Amino acid sequence: MRLFIAVNFNTDTRERLIALREELRSCARRGNFSLDDNLHLTLVFLGNCNTEQIADAKAAMANLSFEPFRTIVERVGRFKRDAGDIWWAGLREDKPLMNLQRELSDNLRSAGFAIESRKYSPHITLGREVMTDRAPWRVSPFGEIVMSIELMKSERMDGKLTYTAIYQKCLLRKY
Repeated sequence: MRLFIAVNFNTDTRERLIALREELRSCARRGNFSLDDNLHLTLVFLGNCNTEQIADAKAAMANLSFEPFRTIVERVGRFKRDAGDIWWAGLREDKPLMNLQRELSDNLRSAGFAIESRKYSPHITLGREVMTDRAPWRVSPFGEIVMSIELMKSERMDGKLTYTAIYQKCLLRKY
């Protein structure tokens, strides 16, 4: 089963992300654009996992202790590719987000997962293989309070890439 751990967004944030994606689509000659339900922030990609690894991933998530924090989408950018670029909405690298991603990665490495060591760059993929000459546009910052993270499975269903949450870790509330 192909897995990743992500932040899924509330309706307001998702609608703002959809608007960014649609602005990109309107100026692109071609591209493979993210489906509405697939807009998310990947914290860690795990790849193909067996039943034992799924249990290990859940345990790594369960051992996290973080308070809710705000995410802020503040820019649009792209990773250049010969066959078309990957366009994304970039998030501010706030300390709580970066700490959560680092602690989660450390927990997963301790559980035996091979986690990428390159610097984490928080972004939400809007489209792949996008061909456009338009430069990134300005974004009025927006975001939400993150209250949970989810272990997601990725699969093709009826020819459509579908992401489904299989475990949720709610973050601690401070009273």
